[in-house]
Order: sequence, then C-alpha cells, then structure tokens
Amino acid sequence: MVQKYQSPVRVYKRPFELIMAAYERRFPTCPLIPVFVSSDVVSEQKSPDGATHVIERRCALDIDAPRLLKRIAGVDYLYFIQKNSLDRRERTLHIEAFNESFSNRVVVHEHCSYTVHPENENWTCFEQSASLDVKSFFGFESAAEKIAMKQYASSIKKGKEIIEYYLKELENDGITHVLRWAPPATPTVPIQIPVSSNRNVHSRKGGSNLSTSLPGSPDGKDQSDKLDADWIRRYLGELTPMQESCLIRLRKLLQETHKGKIPKDQHVLRFLRSRDFNLEKAREALCHTLTWRKQHQMDHLLDTWQCPQLLCDYNTGGWHHHDKDGRPLYILRLGQMDTKGLVRALGEESLLRHVLFINEDGLRRCEENTVVFGRPISCWTCLVDLEGLNMRHLWRPGVKALLRIIEVVEANYPETLGRLLIIRAPRVFPVLWTLVSPFINENTRKKFLIYAGNDYNGPGGLLEYISADIIPDFLGGGCMCGIPEGGVVPKSLYRATEGLENEEVQLWTETIYKIASVSKGSPHEILIENTEASSVITWDFDVCKGDIMFSIYHSKLTPHPPKKDPLGSHGIMGIGVNNVQLIDKSWILGKDYSLVETSLTCREGESIQGSHVTRWPGFYILQWHYYSTPACTASSMPRMDDMLASLQVSSHKCKILYYTEVLGSQDFRGSMTSLASSHSGFSQLSNVTTFSSQSHSSSTISR
Repeated sequence: MVQKYQSPVRVYKRPFELIMAAYERRFPTCPLIPVFVSSDVVSEQKSPDGATHVIERRCALDIDAPRLLKRIAGVDYLYFIQKNSLDRRERTLHIEAFNESFSNRVVVHEHCSYTVHPENENWTCFEQSASLDVKSFFGFESAAEKIAMKQYASSIKKGKEIIEYYLKELENDGITHVLRWAPPATPTVPIQIPVSSNRNVHSRKGGSNLSTSLPGSPDGKDQSDKLDADWIRRYLGELTPMQESCLIRLRKLLQETHKGKIPKDQHVLRFLRSRDFNLEKAREALCHTLTWRKQHQMDHLLDTWQCPQLLCDYNTGGWHHHDKDGRPLYILRLGQMDTKGLVRALGEESLLRHVLFINEDGLRRCEENTVVFGRPISCWTCLVDLEGLNMRHLWRPGVKALLRIIEVVEANYPETLGRLLIIRAPRVFPVLWTLVSPFINENTRKKFLIYAGNDYNGPGGLLEYISADIIPDFLGGGCMCGIPEGGVVPKSLYRATEGLENEEVQLWTETIYKIASVSKGSPHEILIENTEASSVITWDFDVCKGDIMFSIYHSKLTPHPPKKDPLGSHGIMGIGVNNVQLIDKSWILGKDYSLVETSLTCREGESIQGSHVTRWPGFYILQWHYYSTPACTASSMPRMDDMLASLQVSSHKCKILYYTEVLGSQDFRGSMTSLASSHSGFSQLSNVTTFSSQSHSSSTISR
C-alpha cells in the first residue's frame, strides 16, 4: 500500500534569494542532520544567462535502523538521488528525491518546493510531500515503513530549524540581503559568482500580515487546499508532522470530491482526532456528516432556529462564562429538568433540534474564544448538576430520546466536548449511567469527572477547572446564574392526543412498555426470579384509567403462573398478559410470602417510577390491584359527587402501561447499597414507603 505525506506550507519572512543562500550552505554535509553523511555532485547544468541552475546529487544516509536489518540488507548507508531545479527568473526551487538503494523493493519519492509568498514578494513559502511504497523488504515491510515514517517526520521537524540556523550564520557573516537575478545587459557567458560573495549590508522588510490561506500561486494553480504551518499552530494547536499531513491531505480529498463548501479546518481536525488520525475512517465519517448537514440545513441553524417558549421556560441549561482553559462553559441542571414533561409537550424532534443548536452555538463560541485568548480553543466544558435526579428521569421513552440525541451528536460533532463535570450525583445515577454509557464513545467517557454528594468543592473539584468568581450561586458561589430552574411541565401543555391507543400505546408498546388491564378481584402480577442478592428491581408505569394499589411481595415458594416468559438471568414471567395472578389463594401472608414494600395508592393519570434493592434470592412479585374508594361509615354520609365518581370508575377496568427491569449488582461494581432518590420539585419519596432495617431493602416511588 502506498503511503502519502504532505506538510503544511511553512513561511519564512525572508526574501527568496536569501533563503537560497542559506539552503546552499547545507551541502555537502549538515551538522544538524546527523544521518546526512555526505553528498556528491553527479551532474550540473546552468543556462547561459544564469537564470536556471539544475544540479543532481547522490546523498548517503545513515538511517536509524536496527543492526539486524542492516546486516540482512548488506549495507551501512542508503543512497538517494536528489535533483534541484532552481529558476531565478521565476524565483522557484523544486527538489525531487528518490531512493537508489533497494529501489526494486521500496520506492520513496519526495518533492519539495520553495516559492514566493503569493501575498508578499519578500516572503518565501516551503512545501514538502512524499510517498512510500514498500513492496518487499526481507520480511521487514512493517519495520521499513515505520523507519521511513520516522525519518520523514524528523526531516519535516528539522527543515525549518536548518534554514533558520544558516540564516543566522549568514547574518553573522554580514549577509542580510542578496540581490535578485537580472538578465545581463549583453549576451555573454557569465562567470558564475559564488552566492556568498554577493553581499549587501542593508535589509528590506516585507509588508502585509500573514494570511491564513494561500489563495493563489505564481503558476496560477489554486492553493486553497493548503494550510500555513504558523496558522495551524495559532488556530489549531501543536500537531505532529503526521497529523499535519493527515489534515492537509483530508482537506485536499474533500475539495476534490465536494466542490461546494467544506467544513472549517477546526472541524476537519476533530474528525481526524476522533478516528485516531485514520485518514479513510475520518473521510468516510466526515462525508456522511456533510451530507447530513446539507440535508438538514445545519449551516443555517443558528439563524433560523426559534426556541419554543415552553422550552425557554422549562429548560434548565445555558452558557455561563468559560472555564480556566478558556473553553465555553455550558451548565445543565439535569436533576431539575422534567424530561418526561418536555418530551410529551415538545416531542423528540424539537429537543434534538435544540441540542444541535447548542452544539452549533458552542462551535461559534470556541472560535470567538480562540481570538479572545490568543490560543486554539476547539471544545467546551459542560457542568451537569444532578441534584434532584430520581427514577422519574429513567422514563424509558425519555431515555430512548436521550440515546438518539447522543448518537446524532457523537456522529456529527466529535471531539467538541473537552470535559464533562458531573456533580451532586445521587445514588440513582449509576442506573442512568448503566443505560447510557455503552452509547458514548470511549474517548468521550474518559472526559467525564463524577462527584457524588457535596464533595465537588474539595481537592480536585470544580475549583481546579472553574474560577471561584464564576461558580454559580446555586452551587455555593457568588456568581449569579441566569439559567432557569425548570419545574414540572403542566400536563395541559402536553401535545393533544386522539386517545390512548393512538398516542400512549404507540409511544410505549413499540419499544419495551407493556399494557395491562386490572379489574376488581383480578389483579395483574408479574414474577421476577432473583438469583442473587443486592440486585435492583426497577419499574416505571403510568396509570391510564382508574385507581390502583401497587405492592411488591417476596416468596421462597415457586409460583405456578399460567405462562412464563424468562428474560435473561432474571426470569420476568407473564409480562404483557392481562390479569395474570401468581399468588396462590391458599398462601398465607407472613408465612408463605411477605410484603417487602408497603402498598401504594396510585391515582389515574399518575406516573410512578421506583426501585427496590433485593436482600434475598427467590421470587419477587409486582402486583397492581384494583382500588376503590373505602366504604363509608355510618357516622358519615357520602357526598353525591363521590358516589357518582365511584360508580363511573367501577364501570371501567383500570389500565396501566408499565416496564420493569432487573439490574445485576455487578453493574454497580459494589458501590451501591441503596437507590434512595433525592427530593425534587416533581419527585418525592412516598410517605408510605418504608425502609425496613430487618429486610435491608430500600425503594423510591416517585410521582
């Protein structure tokens, strides 16, 4: 396979003629390049007027190769042929080099050029490219390729240093300017005068600022695909020669295949970094993104997106100054966000569009901060406050929407997140992390810093990354933060539906939610066979019609349900079957089975999320039981509206949509003993939930 390399344009703020004088001094040997052993002139041609000078040299290199490889090859040095073509009239020098040794096994071809800067005639540009084709090399093909890459990277790194070294040497000799070539007055055969004797003690300084691109060249070729090395360092940061080469080549490939607008260099570099500078993988991913951006008009999103008022009122995220590295800082108070309400009121597409807007805005802010701070800033920092996070946030359609958003952002905005600070993580956080972490790129996961409880201000905490004067007030700092506090989205703002089957059933049963009917005397029960202690049973259900009682029981006896549907290592039986009854009528409560969670009354329209950390192996039964208004006592007569409501409810079956899951204790690496959730504005611990010291179980039931 042919490997190709391309360096960025390096600019010397010196005239071409002075650069040539410095270049000639590196022959026949150069102390700054130890591997350059010697060079002999093979042929030399000069035009009668002295305008062109073509010289061919045979150069010996003592490459840094393993001794075994040298012994097998039977050589101590590698020989290269270098052909220099100097045109003083056009002020260009083109250098062609190829290997003489092992040319039937390895083909190395290099091209370098010195030209006049297109925007300043007193500056000189240098470019370098090379190709390597290892066909066969005594079984050392991989080693030979690595050696060649190392030599190439070293030559690029040393190239500018060498010229600067000899420029300094010329200056010490009193040479600061070399006259340009001019045609002779009469046609004569000129006597070649050594460049070093052509001296002029006064210097000329050149004009305009260094441009970030080279719009044209003396030969008329488009050079918009080229980058300047100083510009890369200023706006993109320090890159290795191989990384610079990948960036230049990918830009060139995109210009060949995409005749229209291509991404900015900062974004191209992000794709290369996300693919470990694998050119083909980065090109494929970037081409998909370019198509996606065109399809969804992403280039116009900053100008066209109008944030819905509901999102402005209940969203809990926003930009807030910058971190200590100058990165834009985005704060998200996820624990205070009503994720379910936002999804139900706005829909998944609107939330996705808003997240994409945030990413586009973040890219713009990075560019602005690059200018403000005078150093490359290509990503931002995100601070996520999880105070108030509870099982309500694990509402499955909301998690599904979150996973889709993560997928879209990972694919189209790689390497835009510099650091993610997660603070005040409650014990329920590992559940959410278990669900979403497999969908997050490994390189991105390494940028996550998680602080549980209130230790985020300790050693290695926020103050290490964020200045004290911009810590938000709700985190104990003195900086006022204008990010909304969120709150519960009123159900009156939910999108209009055309009935349960049209909206709710379609929304949930297409994923992992089940529907069940519960009538008086016919509870719905599901069986969970637990094989280990300290696993976590989680549930999420909505009461669509009627009122119910929800309870959890444990038994060592084996129930005999009419139908079994085991899932994974924990058998969850009877899911999706209406009015499945598992508790035998002959069983005695307290003897054959026990209540491990106090029964909870759930009213029509309520959404319930919760969890239970198991204490024993055995069988756990989740039960939804029909609930009716307690009978009136003789001392109190029922009101007419209560009687009518009771009759109306009793004429219908109760209906629930539910999902349950068992999470193994190994998912939490032994770090969890409870999933007790924090209080929040729309989540509360049930006042009937008990924490039994005898059973050592805990549960959160959130409304």
